[in-house]
Amino acid sequence: MNDKFYISTPIYYVNDKPHIGHAYTTILADVLSRFHRNRNEETFFLTGLDEHGQKVEQAASARDVNPQQHCDEMAPRFTKLWEELHISNNDFIRTTESRHKKVVQEILQKVWDAGDIYEAEYEGLYSVSEERFVTEKEVESGDYRDIQTLKEKNYFFKMSKYQQKLIDHIESNPDFIRPEHRKNEILGFLKNPLNDLCISRPKSRMSWGIDLPFDDNYVTYVWFDALINYVTAIGYGADSESFKKWWPANMHLIGKDILTTHAVYWPTMLMSLGIDLPKTIFAHGWWLMKDSKMSKSLGNVVNPMDLISDYGVDPVRYYLMREMVLGQDANFTIDSFIKRYNADLANDLGNLLSRVSNLIVKNFEGKTPDPGTFTSQESELIEKANQFETLISEKIDEMKIHDAIEETLQFVRSVNRYLEETAPWKLVKEDKKSAARVLYSAAETLRISAIILEPIMPNRMEDLLASLGTKNKTLIWGELEIGSTITKGAPLFPRIQV
Repeated sequence: MNDKFYISTPIYYVNDKPHIGHAYTTILADVLSRFHRNRNEETFFLTGLDEHGQKVEQAASARDVNPQQHCDEMAPRFTKLWEELHISNNDFIRTTESRHKKVVQEILQKVWDAGDIYEAEYEGLYSVSEERFVTEKEVESGDYRDIQTLKEKNYFFKMSKYQQKLIDHIESNPDFIRPEHRKNEILGFLKNPLNDLCISRPKSRMSWGIDLPFDDNYVTYVWFDALINYVTAIGYGADSESFKKWWPANMHLIGKDILTTHAVYWPTMLMSLGIDLPKTIFAHGWWLMKDSKMSKSLGNVVNPMDLISDYGVDPVRYYLMREMVLGQDANFTIDSFIKRYNADLANDLGNLLSRVSNLIVKNFEGKTPDPGTFTSQESELIEKANQFETLISEKIDEMKIHDAIEETLQFVRSVNRYLEETAPWKLVKEDKKSAARVLYSAAETLRISAIILEPIMPNRMEDLLASLGTKNKTLIWGELEIGSTITKGAPLFPRIQV
C-alpha cells in the first residue's frame, strides 16, 4: 500500500462532444481515486482538455471566432458533465493555460539542449484527421482520413535513441504497461526500427499551438504538448516539492487507441529529460454497441446525459464499472443496463434495505436493536465482513473492479438468503431477542456493503448509510451503533418497469 496515489485520465479533445467513452474513463479514475482515499492514501486525480492543433484552428475558423474563444466555449461541456457524474478530480488542466505553455517550452528547450532535437526536411503522407505523418501501411488500414502528401522542414525528436532503453524498462517492470496483452503489443511494435518523432508544425500551415522556444516560426506538435500535462499539473518547473511528492504517477489511465503515444512517445520524452517513468500505464478497452466501436460516423454514440436523466448518476456509474472487465471491450445495451439495475440494485441491495428498515421501524421503534450474542448462524457473515478490507484492496490493486463489486453483491445476496432462513418477520412475534440479532446482522451487512460500494455510487451509498443512522465507515463487523435511528424512505433503487 502506498501513502500517496496519483492518477490521471487522458486529456480529452476539446472539439469532442462528451460521450460514454469519456465518461467511462473519468468515472473509472474517480472510482479508483475514491478507493485509495478510503485507504487513507493522499490522492491526486487529474483530468483536463487538449486544446491545440489544426482541427481546433479549423473549427474556430468555421465558427468565425478565435481559437481561444472556441476552446473557452467548448470546455464547459466537460466540466459540467464531470460535476453531474460526481467526479472528484483535484485538478482540471487545459493546455491553453499559461502554466502549461511555460512548462512545454521549458521541456522543449531542455530536450533541444540535450541534443535530442534536430531539424530536417521530410516528405511523406500526412493525416489531417490525426494531425500527424503516417506510413503507407497505416493509410492502407483505413483508420486515417484526409491524407495529403507534404514536403516541409520540421524539427524531430530523437525517439529512436531511446528504443532499447524503453524495451529494457518494459521487460524489467512488468506493471509498467497493463494489462499484459497491451505490454506485448508494445514490445511487438518495438521489434521494428523506431522512427524519430516530428514535433513541430510550421506556422505557415498551422499557427494554433505553443511556439518552439528555439524557433518561433514553428509551433509544437499537439501530442508533444499534450502529454506534458501530466507533469505540469503537479508543479514541474514551478513547485519542485509538489513535483517530487507526486511524481512518478501511479497510473496513467487511457483507452487502448492511444497506447503508443503513452507507452512509446511519453516514456522516451521523459528519458531525454532524465525524469522517472510513470509506474503504470493502464489501457482499458472500448465500449461497443452491437460489437461495433462507438463512433460519430456510425451514429451509435451514447450520450451519458441521456442515461443520467433517465436513470440517475449512480446506477450509470455502477453499470459501467460492473460490466467492463478491465482490459477487454464491453457491449453496451439499454437491455443489459436495465437487467443489471433491476437484478443487483433494485432486487438485491434495494430490497434488502427496504425489508430491514421496515421491520426495525415497525418492531423496534425505528432504532437499531441490540443483537446480544451472535450465534453460528452469523459466523459466515462475520468472517466474510472481516475479510473484506483485504479482499477488496487486492481486487482494486489488480484492477478487477467488476470482481470487487460481484464479491460485495454476493455478500448482499447471502444476507437475503439468511433472512429467508431466519424469517425475522416471524421471529419478532415469537422470539424478539433473536429477531433483534438477525435484523442487526442484516443492517450491519448493509453498512459494510455501502462502504465498499461508496466509491462507485457515492451519493446513493451516503443515502443508505444515512437511512441506517450511521456515519461509521470502519470495515469491521459490529460497528453499527445500537440505538441509531433507522429511517424508512422512498426505495433507494426503484425498479425499472420495462
